[in-house]
Amino acid sequence: MRFVRQPSSICSCRANTTPPPALWMLGTPTRRQTPKGRFTIAAKHHITIAEIYETELVDIEKAVAHYGQSADYYKGEESNSSANKCLLKVAAYAAQLEQYQKAIEIFEQIGANTMDNPLLKYSAKDYFFKAALCHFIVDELNAKLALEKYEEMFPAFTDSRECKLLKKLLEAHEEQNSEAYTEAVKEFDSISRLDQWLTTMLLRIKKSIQGDGEGDGDLK
Repeated sequence: MRFVRQPSSICSCRANTTPPPALWMLGTPTRRQTPKGRFTIAAKHHITIAEIYETELVDIEKAVAHYGQSADYYKGEESNSSANKCLLKVAAYAAQLEQYQKAIEIFEQIGANTMDNPLLKYSAKDYFFKAALCHFIVDELNAKLALEKYEEMFPAFTDSRECKLLKKLLEAHEEQNSEAYTEAVKEFDSISRLDQWLTTMLLRIKKSIQGDGEGDGDLK
């Protein structure tokens, strides 16, 4: 009995059916690799990673990157509300990291997208308010021009407490009147409590009145 050796080409073909190790170790899929309908799952994974960087590892820049990626995936599913929540996280942290232009663009974009929505337009004033504060930190004139633009875009903004506060702050800043600035903030805070983000931004503006290293660093 003779044993016939199989051709080497057959052996190699069978060997090539095993997936390469790189596929076993595939991490979070990229947008190109993620089929439509599964973007939401990928978005939630990125939010989970962002929250770990945000709270446990305290690496805000990486948290921002993952929130941004999550927003992109939600947009792929046209889940604009979920995308906006992630983008607002990006904008808030960008401002804290002094990336003001990035924060302004996001706040303005979301404000413009929500101001004509009957269910969401009330929130638009908050987004324009935050964008204006970022402008204010960079330059007083920028803030004045931005405020005029927001009032023209969204007339309801003019009657808001946020818009009135901005005008008082601009006047106090122009006069370099720290007491008037603080009083305007206190009046606003007595009705609408300031959160930590707003307090931080308002303090940064106040420092430009008091001068670097001067004053008590407080708004009350």
